[in-house]
Amino acid sequence: MTDRSTDAAELVEVWRGDILESTHRGHAVICRADGEVVAAWGAPDAIIYPRSSCKMLQALPLVESGAADAAGLGVEELALSCASHQGALLHTERVADWLAGLGLGEGDLRCGTQFPRDKAEAERVRRTGEGACQLHNNCSGKHAGFLTLNRHLGGGAEYHEIDHPVQRAVKDAYEEMTGETSPGYGIDGCSAPNHASTLHGFARAMARMADPSGLGAVRRDAATRLVAAMRRFPLLVAGEGRACSEMMAAMPNATAIKTGAEAVFVAILPERKLGVALKIEDGTTRAAECTIAALLARLGVADAEHPLIASRLNPTQRNWNGIATGFVRPAPGLWAGGTAL
Repeated sequence: MTDRSTDAAELVEVWRGDILESTHRGHAVICRADGEVVAAWGAPDAIIYPRSSCKMLQALPLVESGAADAAGLGVEELALSCASHQGALLHTERVADWLAGLGLGEGDLRCGTQFPRDKAEAERVRRTGEGACQLHNNCSGKHAGFLTLNRHLGGGAEYHEIDHPVQRAVKDAYEEMTGETSPGYGIDGCSAPNHASTLHGFARAMARMADPSGLGAVRRDAATRLVAAMRRFPLLVAGEGRACSEMMAAMPNATAIKTGAEAVFVAILPERKLGVALKIEDGTTRAAECTIAALLARLGVADAEHPLIASRLNPTQRNWNGIATGFVRPAPGLWAGGTAL
């Protein structure tokens, strides 16, 4: 990856008492579907891995190929195809039913076993001795989508491999939506390829999801359906207590947001016809959540005073006795930087 540390902007501050204790630096881009940059912080041309924040793009071939409709998928399955979920029963049961409808099962997934992040399900699998399985993997919905597409394409069982027809379709969609030839790929936590791009290109892809009017009719329909599914079922996209689910629930408009590992966050704003993409250089989740909350508030699509927004925008830091020790807040440049919005 390209070293952009000297170009990064200060985006988030961490205060303890009256002293600035830490600073998170990174990059952020807001742009339109034609690639016009509305505002930027840091280096828009920084090369990043989008990680799970690109699942909407990875799900495009599922819908536009006709595979989703051929399999009778509903809105819930489309939301799960974009999800990084908690492994709660509301996620695992739906993915299991989805696979069963294909005549497949948990063993056909290639995402790997992950212990559930959902507390109730984690306690259940411990208590029963059942153990975790691949359905608990936060990417099992995405992989169920891959299996659905694979069934439609008639590919082999190892659908996660880079030269498989499923992954070739995903790469084509990613490059077409970003408007860039990817400089390379890495293997994600779920074993699927994750294609790199510039942050600007990734923001352009999100803007095209927000304003698909310039896309062909088939892709326009696919993009619209996926964004609508995320908005309709935010709990399926992440889960209880998660920033994606809570912040989408707090916004009454059509905005869809999605996080990715290593502090990537994106937003799709259909009402503003804008896409947002950001990357915190040190990979810290609290900084990515604070930054996206600040940008959504600045764009006027989120109320900074809403508890589910404020808890990410300006969270209080507490010690083990519950004593407030400090706070996290957007750096002054995040409010004043970039161009006028």
